[in-house]
Amino acid sequence: GAPRTMARPAPSKKPSLRVERALQRSGHRLLAGMDEVGRGALAGPVSVGVVVIDETVRSAPIGVKDSKLLTERARTVLVPRIQRWAVAHAVGHASAEEIDEIGIMASLRLAGLRALGSLGVVPDLVILDGNHDWLTAPTEMGLFAFADDSGPTTPPVTTMIKADLKCSSVAAASVLAKVERDQMMVALSSDHPAYGWSLNKGYSAPEHMDALARLGPCELHRRSWRLPGVYSGGPVEVLNEGTETFAPEPATAEQTGTAIR
Repeated sequence: GAPRTMARPAPSKKPSLRVERALQRSGHRLLAGMDEVGRGALAGPVSVGVVVIDETVRSAPIGVKDSKLLTERARTVLVPRIQRWAVAHAVGHASAEEIDEIGIMASLRLAGLRALGSLGVVPDLVILDGNHDWLTAPTEMGLFAFADDSGPTTPPVTTMIKADLKCSSVAAASVLAKVERDQMMVALSSDHPAYGWSLNKGYSAPEHMDALARLGPCELHRRSWRLPGVYSGGPVEVLNEGTETFAPEPATAEQTGTAIR
């Protein structure tokens, strides 16, 4: 008969500390996993979670994975377990007002720096989900890095696509950020009940879009954005690049939906 081939073991579907252990072996003892939530929301803050581990921590609490793959109840139960597991942990936020003032990329950096600033330890390396390092200020990169003798204000960063699916530290950071931001949006919704934030957490769900079209934005909306059903005619932020452009006409909800997913 035909020769039998060995079946390859299926890749692990759960995040692990494999990446973190390899980085620790290469000299980065104190590692921080970092992830953001709320980047694409229409209202409320953008939030950045950070979880620090060293070589002594055991594998992450059972069930830790990217916060988007967990139910609200499962995420909430994991928070105290993650907090006990980590060497240090924090969540930082940047408000809708700050997003309007400095743009989404600078606000991600601001929230990330706030999280790092409240850790009480300085990690040797930050693992950042995605392919873009939004944490390091542009002046600390490349040729600019040597212009100032005071040294960088952020630890070194390594970016990794799908780090929230691969790295337990990053998945844990996403859970902390998601739970804290969701709780903030539920609390804020009591002052602005029409937008349904206790359900949609500020994202572009139908009840949120309907209320925006009916009532317009409130002070907690990102009013520099091209909000569905709302158009001010001012500068509009393009989400993916963090640059500004001028919109000649109102965006439909359908167009905006593609921009904020």
